Order: sequence, then structure tokens, then C-alpha cells
Amino acid sequence: MKVLYFAWFRDRIGCAEEDVTLPEGDPSVRDLIALLSKRGEGYEAAFEDLDVVHAALDMEEVPLETKLGTATEVAFYPPFTGG
Repeated sequence: MKVLYFAWFRDRIGCAEEDVTLPEGDPSVRDLIALLSKRGEGYEAAFEDLDVVHAALDMEEVPLETKLGTATEVAFYPPFTGG
């Protein structure tokens, strides 16, 4: 699965995108975050506060409990502010 990182996710992890092999079963976005967080300090720092983690599967925003299913891409980004 292609994983995209935006804003401070990209800065903390050190890359804008990567391909990740998913674990067996029917993992959720939250399961993927747990897997990624074990990859090192940058990943752990990026995902330390799940209250500010937003995710999109195939460019559609989803809750972290959403199953990855047949999606081909997941993106992680911080909350948006506007005005």
C-alpha cells in the first residue's frame, strides 16, 4: 500500500511517501499507525497524539477505525485551519 505523509508527518518521518506491506487479516488505519509507529523515533513522534492525526483512504477522509480493505493509498495529514 502506498502511504503518503503531509506537513509535519513528512518532516518527522523524513519522507513524503513509501510503500508498506500490510499485516495479514483486515487491518484498520489505526492498526497501520501502530505498525508504522514501531519503525523508529520519527514515526513514533509523528503518531504520538492520535487526536490530531487525520487520514484519507484513496483520497477520502476516514476515521482511524476504518478498515483498509481494498484501498491502494492512505494519506496522513494534520488538522486543517481556515479563515
